[in-house]
Amino acid sequence: MPHIKILLRMIITGKYPNLRMRRNRGYDWVRRLVEENNLSVNDLILPIFLMEGKNKIRPIKNMPDIFRHTIDKLPSIIDKAVKAKIPLVALFPYTQNKYKDFVGSEALNENNLVCRAIKFIKNRYKNNIGVMCDVALDPYTSHGHDGLIKNGKIINDETNEILVKQSILQAQMGCDVIAPSDMMDGRIGMIRRALDKESLKDTQIISYAVKYASNFYGPFRNAVGSKGLLRGDKKTYQMDYKNKNEALREVALDIKEGADMIMVKPGLPYLDIIKEVKNNFKIPVITYQVSGEYSLIMNGIKKGIIKNDSILETLISFKRAGSTAIVTYFALKVLKYL
Repeated sequence: MPHIKILLRMIITGKYPNLRMRRNRGYDWVRRLVEENNLSVNDLILPIFLMEGKNKIRPIKNMPDIFRHTIDKLPSIIDKAVKAKIPLVALFPYTQNKYKDFVGSEALNENNLVCRAIKFIKNRYKNNIGVMCDVALDPYTSHGHDGLIKNGKIINDETNEILVKQSILQAQMGCDVIAPSDMMDGRIGMIRRALDKESLKDTQIISYAVKYASNFYGPFRNAVGSKGLLRGDKKTYQMDYKNKNEALREVALDIKEGADMIMVKPGLPYLDIIKEVKNNFKIPVITYQVSGEYSLIMNGIKKGIIKNDSILETLISFKRAGSTAIVTYFALKVLKYL
């Protein structure tokens, strides 16, 4: 039996010198003809950082070429995205400390930065581009955590009640895609039921079902103003990066609760997880190429350590692993390759 398997492999694959694999690599046209994976603008989700004020665009420390925008300056970046036909933008607020408190009450303020940005984008661009909003409390809490704290612990069920209200508010403002990034148990089902009850059945949910307690989030926390505030770590609710089967259980639960798409975050260290999720569930899988990944690559490019082409190489790796789309700070930079 083993000999038959070996013979079959030889018949299927061929044998040198009859088969020369380099024949399919000899010219640009043939490489393009047989390529197995590619990237298009339809695969890109553009993250945008918001800030209070008017007529301001400010650089973000440790994230080269990435900026915070006041709402009136959003056209300077969204016009490019619309022209390029990028399908979706993801909004992240830099919340000033004066708006933060222990329970993240600013998340439920219908005049907060995210709500005003949603209305601005929808009024100006209609349905020419989608809007995705994070659902989590960390941009709004004085302690930097994604949930409420009681007796030194992040409490799950009470946090979910606030996340449901935050989701409803964002959807009512016009947000197309709700993206719970908090990693609380059971929140997807609660949010889905609440959206349906409020006649917001068409609002989609991208669940951050697989969000690891990663070392690659540092620049992002600086970008949203939570880095210096975080007390302790997030390991009691974000996933242990040594685990794989746990990720599949998280995804299965969130699909049953009503998630339309699944997020895996970060990207490059978790290509195996992307593949496992896609192979097991056949659901759209979104990968978040996070701030630390971006900053490492950009600093390498600026210092001449690696070439610009490494941007496309990393994004293609996500597609090869099974990603349906990618949240990436390279979304506008990579357009010239497409």
